Amino acid sequence: MKDKHGSAALMLLLWLLPAAYIISCQSSARDSYEHSRNSTGKIQKEASARLRPAKTPDNYTVAFIGDQGPKVNALAVLELIKNEGADAVVHSGDFDYENNPAAWEARINAILGADFPYFACVGNHDDDIFYGSGGYQEFLAARMKRLGLTWEGDLGVKSSFVFNGIFFVLTAPGVLGSGHAKYIRDKLAEDHSIWRISSWHKNMRRMQIGGKENDTGWEVYEESRKGGAIIATAHEHSYSRTHLLRSCKNQTVASTSDTLALSADDLTTREDEGRTFVFVSGLGGKSIRDQELAGDWWACIYTSNQGANYGALFGIFNYQGREGLAKFYFKNIDGIVVDEFYVKAKVIKLDDWSTK
Repeated sequence: MKDKHGSAALMLLLWLLPAAYIISCQSSARDSYEHSRNSTGKIQKEASARLRPAKTPDNYTVAFIGDQGPKVNALAVLELIKNEGADAVVHSGDFDYENNPAAWEARINAILGADFPYFACVGNHDDDIFYGSGGYQEFLAARMKRLGLTWEGDLGVKSSFVFNGIFFVLTAPGVLGSGHAKYIRDKLAEDHSIWRISSWHKNMRRMQIGGKENDTGWEVYEESRKGGAIIATAHEHSYSRTHLLRSCKNQTVASTSDTLALSADDLTTREDEGRTFVFVSGLGGKSIRDQELAGDWWACIYTSNQGANYGALFGIFNYQGREGLAKFYFKNIDGIVVDEFYVKAKVIKLDDWSTK
């Protein structure tokens, strides 16, 4: 049994813990609000027992791609990623379109290296040979092990991990598995990293500007938004990026500023404070498609109608040493920057940390 001084110290620590530090998600109907409020104390106690999250290195650069393919354009995108000095890749599905995991892996290794941090979730052109001996997942898992990384869940399907202070949730709604929205909600609720990325392959129709239909359900978008996670997708072979959204399902714009301020839902209020943006980075090398849709929630659209070329979206986290600030830009293989914007994440520090 704790003495009265130990109990007092614990109560003081819990009192000092900012409510905004408790990051979780509520159901879209919010009918579980009271239950969530009752569990807040438990989340606070768990959070207070954790160590400070690892700090993301300054100017840490992540490249986001999808829909790669095996040909020269795909190799040019990998060369671009190398030349930009990227530290990691997030590949949002559709790898080589040839069901040849060994050849796909060999191309990545030849340009980026066998120990390069290359993270991926399964796409609809990968699912036939994703599992099993010689499958894509086996190669992805081997790379993670070479990096000394552990993960939770079914890698590339319903999985999560922290790498260099960034929390990654990689899922496969509409491709493989089930329960993705709940998984995203629960894992973001458990995490307290400054930077969080939620990535999958397929889209909802209004979250892309081409010919794709409603494949994932809105729940994965909304739970990612409520958790304050950046949403990275592909599937449509073009590039598009929304403004800051306060509802993905309703495409409700929170701000049109080119500095996008992420925020997570706070269970201690009845408001829905979750804010994020969604992008489709599907110009990894396979093909380039036209624009079929539009909407005032889009900040940038880059398709064959705009003369698009292959490329990648780059995010530079803790830009110029400023924790909680990132610079993003989409660059094509001709060296042209098509889109450029900044992202701010709330920096919450426990004990000797301060809010910036």
